[in-house]
Amino acid sequence: MVAFRSPATGPVVETVLLSAGRGRLWYRVRRSDLGAAVPDEVARRVSGLAAGEPAGLLHSTSWRFEAGRVVLTYVALPDAAPGPGLRPVPLESRSASAGPLAPSPVSVSMDDVAVHACRHLAYLRHTDPLVRRRAEAAPQLWALIDEFVPAVAGQLVQPIEPDARELAGGPVHVA
Repeated sequence: MVAFRSPATGPVVETVLLSAGRGRLWYRVRRSDLGAAVPDEVARRVSGLAAGEPAGLLHSTSWRFEAGRVVLTYVALPDAAPGPGLRPVPLESRSASAGPLAPSPVSVSMDDVAVHACRHLAYLRHTDPLVRRRAEAAPQLWALIDEFVPAVAGQLVQPIEPDARELAGGPVHVA
């Protein structure tokens, strides 16, 4: 996990930008202090997404408490300027809570955050008409996102075995 260098104590907006290349899904992260701004506006600004981008999508995926600050995470795609610093998105997360009364994982890596965002997007593609339309405008990118097990927001743990809905090939709603 990259440590924050800002001495500020307020919330941080973190944007995970997704791109496709060389047959893989890649991500990079941009962060900005929230200050008095609206979180969606900060995420949109740091994402670099153009208003007319037919595949452009910005979605709030999660929050966590890290280094004394609340981190609000968004996912943005497609990345308007992928370049140095790209990391491949793994297909699985290793993050899990410590127990039933400790819902926050002890540690969360940026890979875990990216996997969580992709799993949530895979779910939304099947449940949200707006996301479905955006996905149709970027088939190469979304084919890679479709490799993730769909999950609702808030679930970082991978299912151990596929259930009948997965085996049938339909969308999976993991509660």
